[in-house]
Amino acid sequence: MYEVKIPATSANLGPGFDALGIALDLYNSYIFEEIDGGIEISGFEEDFNSLENLVYKSMLETFEIIGYQPRGVRIVAECQIPMSRGLGSSAACILGGVIGANLLAGKPLSKDEIFRIATNIEGHPDNIAPALFGGFVTSIMEGDEVYYNKIDLVNGIKFVALIPDFTLSTKAAREVLPKSISYEDGVFNVGRVALLISTLQNGRYDLLNYALKDRLHQPYRGKLIQGYEEIFSKCEKLGALGVYLSGAGPTIMAIVEKNNNTFFRKISNYMKLKKFNWNIIELSLNLSGALINKMVNSRMINIV
Repeated sequence: MYEVKIPATSANLGPGFDALGIALDLYNSYIFEEIDGGIEISGFEEDFNSLENLVYKSMLETFEIIGYQPRGVRIVAECQIPMSRGLGSSAACILGGVIGANLLAGKPLSKDEIFRIATNIEGHPDNIAPALFGGFVTSIMEGDEVYYNKIDLVNGIKFVALIPDFTLSTKAAREVLPKSISYEDGVFNVGRVALLISTLQNGRYDLLNYALKDRLHQPYRGKLIQGYEEIFSKCEKLGALGVYLSGAGPTIMAIVEKNNNTFFRKISNYMKLKKFNWNIIELSLNLSGALINKMVNSRMINIV
């Protein structure tokens, strides 16, 4: 019996569309066990305790790649990552399933092979990479290959996630994007991605407000979110170093100084005043990525 713990992720970070992502200290945990027969799935929302469950479907694809046929599988979940909110819930399910299948099959896959399989299932690596490796990661796809690089950050910031009480599917968020962009907009984003990475590496957090600006996806997806521009502006006025749309949305992420003890209270009060029924949580960077525990003598022992 194994427990796999996958962190939430926040992708894009403004201008880093489909390339940048961070891991955060909010988790989905999955217990995997090979049983004598049948499929048992529990702990998910009712509609997903079925064979259409993304964790289970990802396991099946991985078993096929490995060439392993389990007698039966039990999956028990404890999910903290909200679904379809731009915090990597699908990546957490996919990665959890790939790692779970690898464990039950005797661990034939390397970490890079797990990364490649999970990315192929997801379709892009920007959430998978930080969920697996932790921290701040940039990743790309080149043909059939996928590459990543983990970037060290200077300590000193934390994240405040403003999570709406409604969902936004990745499909819907993709459909509002333009088919092409201008040369000017391309140059705009290239410059800000470079500035963002350097800013996070050397601690020039006074530049974050400029570095997080984007012309590829946020202006279009923001129109799908009630109060988007108003909330962005208020976060900046209340002292956020920078604000961006997490993943495909609708979660809005504010970055604040680590010792800022007033922003959370102020933005919470503002959202209540405006009757935005959103969940607001303070998060820190997760540096370890996916963790694996194994049941040994009736105790879960960390093995990764």
